[in-house]
Amino acid sequence: MKGMAVADSQKHEITVVPKATYVEDQSDPSKNQYVFAYTITIANTGTVPVQLVSRHWLITDANGKVAEVKGQGVLGQQPWLKPGESFEYTSGTNIETAVGTMRGTYHMLAEDGQTFEAAIPLFTLSVPRVLH
Repeated sequence: MKGMAVADSQKHEITVVPKATYVEDQSDPSKNQYVFAYTITIANTGTVPVQLVSRHWLITDANGKVAEVKGQGVLGQQPWLKPGESFEYTSGTNIETAVGTMRGTYHMLAEDGQTFEAAIPLFTLSVPRVLH
């Protein structure tokens, strides 16, 4: 169909939805060890198949200490996502404070040869407040 070219911005579109939970039984607040699990859902909301090639995380604790994590794929996988498909995985991290944040990017490779970054929105790591 001539004249119906899809805008490039819509071709390469990834939606990332993060969710974090505190892992109490692996944490030790007396030693400043707070463990969090996070589940990430990555959906291809664009119009071309894409592959998740690598990840880049910035993990910040309440003291302002930043850990940078880079690596290939996620959980040793480099999943391909067709338009409309999603991939979900759960991983974990630990920080020295009861509250922190994570954000980052996934480096994506589209089937048409384009590479692009998919933003992982900032999300909070937080120990639930216990009411006494």
